[in-house]
Amino acid sequence: MFSKEIYTERRKNLIKQLSGGLVILPGNSDVPFNYPANIYTFRQDSSFLYFFGIKQPDVIGIIDIDSGEDYMFGNDVDIDDIIWMGQQPAMKEFAQKNGVKNTFSFSKVDDFIAKALSQGRKIHFLPAYRAQTKLLLENLLGIPTNEINNNVSEELIKAVVKLRSVKGKEEIEDIERTIDVAYKMHTTSMKMAFPGTKEQEIYGKIEGIALSHGGPVSFPVILSVNGQILHNHHHENILKSGQLMVTDAGAESPMHYCSDITRTTPVGGNFSQKQKEIYETVLKANVEVIKNSKPGIFYKDMHMLSAKIIVEGLKAVGLMKGDTDDAVAAGAHALFYPHGLGHMMGMDVHDMEGLGEDYVGYDNTVKRSDQFGLAFLRMARKLEPGFVITVEPGIYFIPALIDIWKKENKSAQFINYRKLEEYRDFGGIRIEDDILITETDVEFSENRFRKLLRKLKI
Repeated sequence: MFSKEIYTERRKNLIKQLSGGLVILPGNSDVPFNYPANIYTFRQDSSFLYFFGIKQPDVIGIIDIDSGEDYMFGNDVDIDDIIWMGQQPAMKEFAQKNGVKNTFSFSKVDDFIAKALSQGRKIHFLPAYRAQTKLLLENLLGIPTNEINNNVSEELIKAVVKLRSVKGKEEIEDIERTIDVAYKMHTTSMKMAFPGTKEQEIYGKIEGIALSHGGPVSFPVILSVNGQILHNHHHENILKSGQLMVTDAGAESPMHYCSDITRTTPVGGNFSQKQKEIYETVLKANVEVIKNSKPGIFYKDMHMLSAKIIVEGLKAVGLMKGDTDDAVAAGAHALFYPHGLGHMMGMDVHDMEGLGEDYVGYDNTVKRSDQFGLAFLRMARKLEPGFVITVEPGIYFIPALIDIWKKENKSAQFINYRKLEEYRDFGGIRIEDDILITETDVEFSENRFRKLLRKLKI
């Protein structure tokens, strides 16, 4: 946990953002793997953790906006639990660590909420992503499970997004530690990328690195020679000379802050000329975005910058043609670059995405596009000091998508479909760094990883 003062200040700041009523923040429960006593590794809800700091299952936090009081409802462990898990802190001990003044047993929360409802008080709650949380809220609030997320507090969502978007010093330090772990994961992946190696061996090795540093991984590892599949979790291939291996992986700290890095490695250590040309285009997009990212810049504009660089690079090798600005405006680049540039990152690897992507990455100054490719941009709003975001341009050759566009003769004025046939089996390249927006500069993983480029023969 961080200091008691940090959690107390976070709750005070939340109160300042809201007009009145109660905020209810349920923590997560244990989830059975295949029978009740065999559970998945526990992962606390990030918003509960942000304001209360406790990684204990079955705890509910409540903040009274009107009185300024805060409460925790949870049970102390009994002797049966102690036999299996050892002595655990009592609720009052947790309260001493996070500054909560009022603690009660879990069963008391029903009467507490019932009283508030009888008084006609507003109950603020966030979208629920687990069935157990929906059932809990149904029991407490009388709202049918399938209606829970239709009754969330937009006021609370916007307040939480505002507070969690700007990372404090303690959060930044924790993210930096996870980037150091990711560095070890990716350098290990590169060193193992030789013909004859099974993807599963590399996958297991780098996930083990995350676990050995207090992990787990911050999301299921993406590692494949079929990099044209953006989120490829199949790890059964045997590496062959001439292939490209995409590794998209990060670590999560014991406080649940994340890293998210992607590197594309030539199997055996040497790029072909064709691979080198595409790689250098993606690298240039990555580097130029990092150079130009600063407070006040719309991240959508950074996405468009990366798209233009990619079009220019593809024109240089004969895969695209025509005016670059016109090609990007028409969305022609999305055949090769069908996703957004990046996303917020923090306690969730796609930070706060459970609260609603449009609340996190968009606001009343920038709206989501419905154009293919651009519609998948998770982060478009103006950058602010304290934001931690990913920069992950890529170029992919997806045979099924190529076939659809070619059949429709889509964007034929910008795409050289005849030349494209030479690249059908190319795969994909993605390069991703995590950056911290400061008042004057960007920091984080690009500085740690850039030196690796010298080791690759490009």
